[in-house]
Amino acid sequence: MAEIIQRDGTWTFDGDTVRIVPGGKAHPVRQELGETAVPVQAVAGISFEPDRKGGRLRLRLRGGACPVLRAADGRLKDGADPYVLSVEKDRTGVAEYFVDEVRNALLIEQVPDGPVDRFLLPGPALPVSGGGGDGTASFDGETVRLTWNWKAEESKTAGGPSTLPLARIAGVRWLPSIGLENGYLRFDPVEGAVSAPPKFDTYALDLWGLSKKEYTAVLVAAAVLVRLPGARTAPDAPEAPPALTKAAGPAAPPAGDHDALLRRLRELGELHRAGVLTDEEFSTAKQAVLRSM
Repeated sequence: MAEIIQRDGTWTFDGDTVRIVPGGKAHPVRQELGETAVPVQAVAGISFEPDRKGGRLRLRLRGGACPVLRAADGRLKDGADPYVLSVEKDRTGVAEYFVDEVRNALLIEQVPDGPVDRFLLPGPALPVSGGGGDGTASFDGETVRLTWNWKAEESKTAGGPSTLPLARIAGVRWLPSIGLENGYLRFDPVEGAVSAPPKFDTYALDLWGLSKKEYTAVLVAAAVLVRLPGARTAPDAPEAPPALTKAAGPAAPPAGDHDALLRRLRELGELHRAGVLTDEEFSTAKQAVLRSM
């Protein structure tokens, strides 16, 4: 048995399974996902990356094994990645021992490091909810429900919450906010993708990136993917990049578009005065806009 206990979380390995328990102050995505059991057959490799403060344990999974990673498509930051553990300086020796134990098991079991043709992990427990920006998404295994808050556009709130039975969902896409460009959690109905930007699409959340909590929308996407027959591409086939159309959401204003950036500053100020943004969140977002100007 190999075990490493850190403030960031606890990892144990019994020769068959890497069991991951997030710490109390871990990223909201990891806390909401909770305890994760990774069978050795799902592991492609493991490494310890040392740095001045200690380092990071990084578990690399086989392509297509984890629905959360599949939904994230490489866009999760290290802090939100359930398969990355921050290691303190006095525990680096334990981390290296943990790596040796997992690697030895991979050799003994002769586990290939290539992709798999099905999910080897179950994904988030149901019911699951997450998101932010202009609303919250929830999924109970049969129906997706999108509930709007007061920041949503009238085109969304006028019709009340949106519901989509699983049978009506053709696909799901998650993109976090990047810089000044909003992200989204978008559900494509079987009758055809909606062409409206996410802020007006009643089957999408508009994610602003003002809180770590917004990242939890990826868990809803993962839970839907697990139960969506035929929705996954083959794990060794590259996924097409998001289309550069209106369906992908409005592009961030160019750095030289001062009018748009000033409007963004005013919006942030209104959200701060309304108590939606904390002082720290407002300061961070404002500095990002000012740098663009």
